[in-house]
Amino acid sequence: MNDHQLPASLRQLFADGGRGRTLSVGLPEGDIVWPDPGYTRRPEAKRPAFWMSDEPVSGAEWAALRAQHHRSGLWPVLLDESAQPWSTGQVMPDEVALVDGFTAAGFMAEVWAEWVAQMPPDSLAEIEPFGALCPGLAEPGELRAGPGEVADWYAGELAARAMPMGLAAANRSADALAVMGWQGALHHNEWMVPLAAVVRSWEDRFGARVVGMGFNTLDLSVAAPPVGRDHAVHVAAEHWTFCPDNIVQGPGDLYGYAEQIRGRHHWSFWWD
Repeated sequence: MNDHQLPASLRQLFADGGRGRTLSVGLPEGDIVWPDPGYTRRPEAKRPAFWMSDEPVSGAEWAALRAQHHRSGLWPVLLDESAQPWSTGQVMPDEVALVDGFTAAGFMAEVWAEWVAQMPPDSLAEIEPFGALCPGLAEPGELRAGPGEVADWYAGELAARAMPMGLAAANRSADALAVMGWQGALHHNEWMVPLAAVVRSWEDRFGARVVGMGFNTLDLSVAAPPVGRDHAVHVAAEHWTFCPDNIVQGPGDLYGYAEQIRGRHHWSFWWD
């Protein structure tokens, strides 16, 4: 028997039973979390949604699990507001294969057209310089540090809030949104799978990694942030379709929001 094989509870997270997965670092006390059938309104779950620690973890513990991801298949996520929805199972997990059916460009174009159609003409100023015409995806950023290194740093920052940790059976951090059944953007987008596709694209273009989730929040580390003003404004346009509240209830337009994300190694989103 492999001494480093996954504990039985963690093997339950995988459709194949975690075959060939290993973990050579210790885990804090914790247990698996099943979706609450009364909340999901879906057929009985075939497996748990994620594993969750009983107590808050340190940034070092998060980083140690992140470094094992390539062999364990488990992505760590710091969980804010732990009583709800995490420990109560108020989540709606989806199969990660569904994410393959969506693209960031398609999501952006669809949301842009829908929102522009509903906006009064004088409100288009908040999405200048693009106005009614969706600009499409921004160019990739340039890596300023390794994505794993930046993710570890940001996890250390967030861990200061005394947050427990979840472990998701996900090949990449973006997929944790779907497999864990996160519902934080419910008032903007009722299905989280397309949002996972957007975050996948940010992983590829900006070295983003999912580090933390809350009841209605999402925290990403960013290893290749936009630095130039025009590039940042273009990225801000993507954020407007992903999380309008960041702009509408923040600086009020893309230019002001772009200044908030230029050169920043983390993006935080919240939905009202």
